[in-house]
Amino acid sequence: MEMYTDVLLVTANVGSLFDNVGEIEGDWLREFFKTVHMYKPRFVALHFQEVGGKDYMMNMGHAENFFWTIESSSEMADFDRVCVYVDSHFKAVDSFTALGSMYFIHKSLKNIQQYDFNVKEFKAVSGHNKYVGSLEGVTTMKKEKFPKNFWPDFKWSRKGYMRTRWIIHNQGLDLVNVHLFHDASNLIACNASPSEYSANRKKALRYVINRIKDNSYSPLPFFLFGDFNFRLDTLSLVQNLSMSADIQTVKKDCSNEVEKIICEEKDHQVLLQIETKLFAYLHQATFRENNGKELLKYDKESSAFHDVITEEDIRFPPSYPYSEDYTKPTQYMNTRCPAWCDRILMSHGAVDIIHRREESESGVVYNTLGSDICMGDHKPVFLFFPLKKIAHRH
Repeated sequence: MEMYTDVLLVTANVGSLFDNVGEIEGDWLREFFKTVHMYKPRFVALHFQEVGGKDYMMNMGHAENFFWTIESSSEMADFDRVCVYVDSHFKAVDSFTALGSMYFIHKSLKNIQQYDFNVKEFKAVSGHNKYVGSLEGVTTMKKEKFPKNFWPDFKWSRKGYMRTRWIIHNQGLDLVNVHLFHDASNLIACNASPSEYSANRKKALRYVINRIKDNSYSPLPFFLFGDFNFRLDTLSLVQNLSMSADIQTVKKDCSNEVEKIICEEKDHQVLLQIETKLFAYLHQATFRENNGKELLKYDKESSAFHDVITEEDIRFPPSYPYSEDYTKPTQYMNTRCPAWCDRILMSHGAVDIIHRREESESGVVYNTLGSDICMGDHKPVFLFFPLKKIAHRH
């Protein structure tokens, strides 16, 4: 008898899917289904951020259809139990997170339960359970938008987290969908190291981890997956990229405010130009070379949490910001410095419940979906792993 259950976790910021209606969606779904077909997981968890995109008031109906397309597809027909949570109630400004989580349980997986946070007990899962709109009163998930007073200087946005907990073959785990704050300006991002945005994310992530670990529910191993918006340490990176260049700072006429930074090579070729929403580097291939391995040393934001969370080795190029041009699926846009925004992090307890197979067998896979297909500005990231089964506890 197999002593493990194959699990697939996927995180996807799907904002641009809805902002470019129709173009990308078919390919996106094909890539996802292809991955399910290839790995044949028994439990699938999909975490979406930015459901509805920037124009969510217009696009929310389309977003709901997107969830329905996945749920009702022939490719997912062998998953006979489905739980869907879509926070699409944008009129509730104080609580709207634009997060969506979908969980699929294969018909062969018998021993599975989901936690009810209200009565504080696990219950068997059956049928299709779908919660779309306001998730007020739904007791099998907990969600929270980050408190407004956290960031008095920033535009308050639809960022927060959504949590569910499960027992799969007697092994309990928390699955948490996370969306942290982005870098609003490249110029501010390269002012200091670490940047003030990085400090905000750190505060938000600590908040989420404290919420998961608080004692109102017994602690379980947990997986945090979502758009953490982690960015490279931009100041150090820019200093490194422009070592041999002349750096000019252009200020706005009337104020002392920096408008752009231009790094020119000796032959006056512009090596790097940075503006609020421009990060144009001449040698863009650097970000994809060797899966961006050289840049990993600038990826420092998760290191503050090594006491509580860890991650599989990253062997894929930065997951953001890819071109939304259908014909350029591997190009980055010149809007932001490429970074590994989309991640699957886990508690140290979660590491222990992953079954590491022998070298010859397929084991744990941490990668992007659709590496050579346009998936929008974020490439979804997935983690496939065998979860250890625990013999029944008496």
